[in-house]
Amino acid sequence: MTSIKKLGFIGLGVMGEPICANITKGGFGPMTVMDLNPDPVARLADIGAEVATDFASLCAAADIIFLSLPGGPEVEKVMLGEDGLLAHGTPGQIIVDLSTCPVILTREIFEAAKAKDIAFADAPVARTRQAAIDGTLSIMVGGSPELFAKIRPYLAAAAEEITHCGDIGTGQVVKLMNNMVLFQTVVALSEAFVTAERAGVSRDKLVDILSLGSADSFALRNHGRKAMVPNKFPLQAFGTDYAHKDITYALALAKDMGVETPSAELAKGMLERSSAAGFGAEYFPALINMVSGTSHADYLAQLDNEDE
Repeated sequence: MTSIKKLGFIGLGVMGEPICANITKGGFGPMTVMDLNPDPVARLADIGAEVATDFASLCAAADIIFLSLPGGPEVEKVMLGEDGLLAHGTPGQIIVDLSTCPVILTREIFEAAKAKDIAFADAPVARTRQAAIDGTLSIMVGGSPELFAKIRPYLAAAAEEITHCGDIGTGQVVKLMNNMVLFQTVVALSEAFVTAERAGVSRDKLVDILSLGSADSFALRNHGRKAMVPNKFPLQAFGTDYAHKDITYALALAKDMGVETPSAELAKGMLERSSAAGFGAEYFPALINMVSGTSHADYLAQLDNEDE
């Protein structure tokens, strides 16, 4: 058990709330929380969290601060803003960013925090909201080995796999590459499902058979079987617009590294089409509807018919 016991958490959304709850329940002392939405704040207060109304009071209350925010613009504002965490932080504090952000921004924030003697690690999370609830996430960490050792016990309350990827920014690199491969796989599955279905093989049967061969994958058994086969793409999951954000960051990294990525560009285009068609808030494998030609209105009608 680490000697640091005062924790703070900013960002109690789809992933942040269950992560914060698991750390709070992990026996690591008081947690001070902050979010624009009062509902998750109230739920966490019910299990013992204190509530901060501004960054100054949260910084004063916490030795380690976790962030779980929608993306780069929000993290940049919270960290580097005129009234942000670095404006109120004190030497020796640790800030752990669980969000998915551009690598270049993560490294810029690290340098700004270092100048104030504040430690900063990137620790983006992978897997689903259910995994966040169950405490079975995979977390990829970028930072020094010493910092990784300090924050690992807290992350272990929220994840079953915590991997030290290397220096600052490498957690983001691995997370972005993970998602880039995932999105391309989902596009490939979409094309395969619709083609097979029109040729007389059901989506369910195709998953069964592909899972026995070299086309098997986590995406097939999870995104494919659980969402694309029933054609149900819930809200409050990893929505299309969030997926588009991540692949945009991944493509920016590839461009910076001088790598051409035509397959990832295709996946980005499919996500853009899906969002424009009305699926921006739905779980991102909804992009299969772009292949099948199913409109958002028809998709909602199908759900209504199944509920009757």
